Amino acid sequence: MTTVSEPDLRLLRDALGPLRDREQVAARLLESSAKHSFDPDTELDWDAPFEDGKWFWPPELVSLYDTPLWRKMSEEQRMDLARHEAASLASLGIWFEIILMQLLVRHIFDKSVTSNHVRYALTEIADECRHSMMFARLIEKGGAPAYPVPRVYHNMARVLKTVSTTPGSFAATLLGEEILDWMQRLTFPDERIQTLVRGVTRIHVVEEARHVRYAREELRRQMVTAPRWEQELTRLSCGEAARVFSVCFVNPRVYENVGLDRREAVAQVRASGHRREVMQTGAKRLTDFLDDIGVLRGAGRRLWRSSGLLA
Repeated sequence: MTTVSEPDLRLLRDALGPLRDREQVAARLLESSAKHSFDPDTELDWDAPFEDGKWFWPPELVSLYDTPLWRKMSEEQRMDLARHEAASLASLGIWFEIILMQLLVRHIFDKSVTSNHVRYALTEIADECRHSMMFARLIEKGGAPAYPVPRVYHNMARVLKTVSTTPGSFAATLLGEEILDWMQRLTFPDERIQTLVRGVTRIHVVEEARHVRYAREELRRQMVTAPRWEQELTRLSCGEAARVFSVCFVNPRVYENVGLDRREAVAQVRASGHRREVMQTGAKRLTDFLDDIGVLRGAGRRLWRSSGLLA
C-alpha cells in the first residue's frame, strides 16, 4: 500500500467534502477544552439530598415506557425503574469509557508526542477519567447497584480493544457516545429530573461534543486512507458493535430489582414500538453520518438493522 503523507491527506475528500487538517482540528479542540472543562467533584453539589417527586431519567426514555407493563406499574415503581436504569446506563458508560481510553492510547502510541493531535487525545483521556469517576459517584449516591455488562460481552470487548483497527476503534467510539449524548441532551434541561442527574448530564454533553468531533474527523480520514480490507472489516466490526451495544443498553436485572418479571419485561421492551423509535431516533444522526462516509454497507448494514438501531 502506498503511504500518503499528511500534506497530501489535506487534499483528499469524501462525500462530506475535503478532509480537515488534523492538527488544526486538534488545536481548536484544545482551545475549547481550556475554556469549557469541568471538575465534577467541585462543580456539582454531591451532598445535597435528592428531591422528592423527581425522576432520575426522563420517563419517555425508560425502556418500558408506554408498554402494557408500564401502564400497570404504580408511579413509585416507574420512578424506581428509572433510577435503576440510570444506574445501568452509568455503568455501561463507565465500561465503554474504559475501553475508549485504551483505544485512544493505542491510537497515539506511534504518533508524535508533541503534536496537537496527541495532546488532544490525552486531554480526552483525562476527560473520560473524570466522567467515569463522576458516573460511579452518581451510581453510589443514587442507591442502586452497579450493573456490569454480561460476561460474554465483557470478554468480547477485551478482544476488541486489543485487536481493533484504527477506523474500527473510532466507529465504535461514536456508537457509544452519540446515542447516549442524544438522550442526555434531553435530560439536562428537563426540570422533572433530579438536579444532580441534570448536572452530570450537562457536564457530559459539553465535553463529549469535543470527543465526537475528534472521532468523526479521524474516522473520515481513516475511511478515505485505509486499505479496502480494513474498510470492510470496519463495516463488519461496527455492525457487530451496534448489535452488542443494543443488547447491553439496559441490564435486564433492573426489572427484577423493582419487582417485575424479567422475561415479561424484556419481551415487552423488544415488542415496543416506542422503544424502537427512541433508539432509532437517538442513533439517526450517527447512522446518517456513517452512511455518508461509507460505513453502512453490505453485511455491516444488515447487522445494524438487526440491532434495531437502523430503520
